[in-house]
Amino acid sequence: MVARLVIAAPSSGAGKTTVATGLMAAFASRGLSVSPHKVGPDYIDPGYHALATGRPGRNLDAYMCGTELVAPLFAHGSRGCDLAVVEGVMGLYDGAAGQGELASTAQVAKLLRAPVVLVVDASSQSRSVAALVHGFASWDPRVRLGGVILNKVASDRHEELLRKALEESGVPVLGVLRRAPAVATPSRHLGLIPVAERQAQAVDAVAAQAEQVRSGCDLEGLLALARSAPPLDAEAWAPPAAPPPAGRRPVVAVAGGAAFTFSYAEHGELLRAAGAEVVTFDPLRDESLPEGTSGLVIGGGFPEMYAAELAANEPLRKAVAGLAASGAPVAAECAGLLYLARSLDGTPMCGVLDADARMSERLTLGYRDAVAVNDSVLAPSGTRMRGHEFHRTVIEPGAGPLAAWGLRQPEPRVEGFVRGGVHASYVHTHWAGAPGVAARFVGHCG
Repeated sequence: MVARLVIAAPSSGAGKTTVATGLMAAFASRGLSVSPHKVGPDYIDPGYHALATGRPGRNLDAYMCGTELVAPLFAHGSRGCDLAVVEGVMGLYDGAAGQGELASTAQVAKLLRAPVVLVVDASSQSRSVAALVHGFASWDPRVRLGGVILNKVASDRHEELLRKALEESGVPVLGVLRRAPAVATPSRHLGLIPVAERQAQAVDAVAAQAEQVRSGCDLEGLLALARSAPPLDAEAWAPPAAPPPAGRRPVVAVAGGAAFTFSYAEHGELLRAAGAEVVTFDPLRDESLPEGTSGLVIGGGFPEMYAAELAANEPLRKAVAGLAASGAPVAAECAGLLYLARSLDGTPMCGVLDADARMSERLTLGYRDAVAVNDSVLAPSGTRMRGHEFHRTVIEPGAGPLAAWGLRQPEPRVEGFVRGGVHASYVHTHWAGAPGVAARFVGHCG
């Protein structure tokens, strides 16, 4: 089984993404095949991981996929690699609200039997760091805290104080990183700006992160810790294979480019295994759907940042509307929902849905327990799925005459739209955790 590390932190903002991405790139530059993973539903960090390693960034989400799939999905993504680096989410023990350790970094580390490296923002502390690390190391004895990386250290004197304080903790210091503006990644209303929107700058930032990690971390010690992980008894996940419908491979177009950056790697694998030919297109640049398109998937992203450009591509908007009107299967999540709306902040979109979207000051964020309230190209009525919402937009009305999902939290409501072959919703889902979704979608492709 592959050597592995989980990079965690006491809280968000400590520098997990910088350290994890830097480690991935530093080890990859030494000729190691590095498998990148991210705990939770985040779809931006894996883009930076992919840039660092040259491999798809993959998510490990115990809520959306179930605890039983975490190790198999990990084994699938890391097959044939020398090392896997797993970036955590939020604080080490933070998970799905009100559900104990579910979907926390700690739970995933235990499911993977992986040692944890804690990234600590040491900028405003000295001796107290020992109490902090001791608390995280002793909270759950089943979590193996194998080392600490001290981030945002101010000076040699500051480093000396921190190291001395940690001598009695029994947790080794495996890295000390100074403040370094060059490694920072810019953010906006939903987190980091995706790689696809700043490719050249992202390459430079990842290179700077790798250099910082090489200079400040004990790479040999980290690699030895990763190799100390015990064997993991898990059979690698594989997408269930199905013969192509009607003996041919229907073309499923998947939106990509800067406006639609979100897609779990397993979705394409599931569609291909179900018999589809998956073709990516860019709604900002392509004026037509891929030739022979008989199904369309539009995932998440930031159409609000590109509303004018999307509106200006009128030929594609008409092609999308025409495909939907034909009854072809269309699956749209979050950004895809906005693109199918009549308008976004007053700018015309595809007009597939009788609804209008706009930016909002309110952040909608959290896991969702969803039940299909109508038959659709994704699932029959009554199907239960778990998903995630993350957006600063609202759409009015919030549901059509035929809604997509019934949600139980944060309050009971129906949400989304089912119209002909269209399934459009704010809820992101991970199809690996929903057997049959991809095959059902491909089966509807005419």
